[in-house]
Amino acid sequence: MNRILLTAALLGLANASLASAQTTVEFWHSFGDAKRSGWIQARADEYNKTQNAVKVVPSYKGSYNDSLQATILAARQGKAPALVQIFEVGSQLALDSGAFQPVSSVRNVDFSDYIKPVINYYTIGGKVNSLPFNSSSPVLYFNQDLMKKAGLNPKQPPTTFGGLLNACQKIEAAKLNAKCFGMSLNGWFIEQWMAQQGAPLLNNANGRQGRATATNLDSRAAKNIFTFFKTMQDRGYYTYTGKLQDWDGSDAIFTNQKAVFHITSTADIGNIRDAAKKAGFGVGVGVMPIADGTKRNGVVIGGASLWISKGVSKAQAEGALDFALYMTNTQNMADWHKLTGYYPVRQSSIELLRKQGWFTQTPLQLVAFNQLTKTVPGTATAGGLNGAAIQTRKIMEEGVQKVLAGQNVDAALKETKARADAALAEYNANFK
Repeated sequence: MNRILLTAALLGLANASLASAQTTVEFWHSFGDAKRSGWIQARADEYNKTQNAVKVVPSYKGSYNDSLQATILAARQGKAPALVQIFEVGSQLALDSGAFQPVSSVRNVDFSDYIKPVINYYTIGGKVNSLPFNSSSPVLYFNQDLMKKAGLNPKQPPTTFGGLLNACQKIEAAKLNAKCFGMSLNGWFIEQWMAQQGAPLLNNANGRQGRATATNLDSRAAKNIFTFFKTMQDRGYYTYTGKLQDWDGSDAIFTNQKAVFHITSTADIGNIRDAAKKAGFGVGVGVMPIADGTKRNGVVIGGASLWISKGVSKAQAEGALDFALYMTNTQNMADWHKLTGYYPVRQSSIELLRKQGWFTQTPLQLVAFNQLTKTVPGTATAGGLNGAAIQTRKIMEEGVQKVLAGQNVDAALKETKARADAALAEYNANFK
């Protein structure tokens, strides 16, 4: 054989051997937009170039719930992806599925750099089950220009329900052709307001000292929340699209200047800021208003984390964790935050952003950070573990919707609690 042909053949065999030895790590996520999915793909491409042992292949698998259900089904068929992005309230369902292994069991990892309220959510039974990735919490957005027209000071946005109601009175009197307040009707916000009041949403220490069997929707904290919605609706101050969980529609009400105040996720800061600029008004960010007479306790982390499947090889599990740590390293999380508005999850990333002068350039982000870092660690702010969370969130939303339609608060709460507790009981019956 010609020497050149022999060399080429040997190289071909070497490349084939390398390819066969390479471990493929499938990564299923729920970001279908070009900005966020493109960022994930870019990180995978970078990581793949740093070594030859592992090849990460990201794939968009639909909504959070769709992706989780697809993963559980794939696991039953022995075809589970190595790495999966799962939303925070899917944690109990993920645990109960038996399809995942704690990241802390794959290999020893130092989690001390992760922001405490974030890592606390995903620490269950003393184990870190998943690695924080995209994390968020709610904040108050406000139209600075409309506030000024109503004689309100944008430097002093309302921080309580009562303060918001007082601002609404001035906005109504100013005849601005805009409602005072709008937000998506979403159970996530009810969970947040329970935590802000130091009240667990579920019994058994929010489901963290034993499986949750009942909600605390008969509590004073829950009544404060439902009463707030009723008061806002009765006075004509509240607006939403009429649909449940309509994030985009509620954002549009605010960015089209049809509401002066708006509550939604910190992850929307970038998009809302850009839309406000395009619409020609200044946007501000404040802490989430809380019930009067209660001490600010802090927020429950939202968003999603990275889980490692149980039914994969050791090499795939280690490769999945290695990539997850790479994607969430100090620099990458700082860049992710700048791109999306999600928290960067690492303390070192916050320090890097401060050194870069990021918070001076974008002061809107600082409010969100302070609200998170001042959160009091505890049962309420750790977040509720609930395998029926998708159903119970919708039940709470429908309960608020009935109050908006005129139902008595006590009656609505009683019915909502009964339905939510029944959903919990039905779910828990699978584990007796």
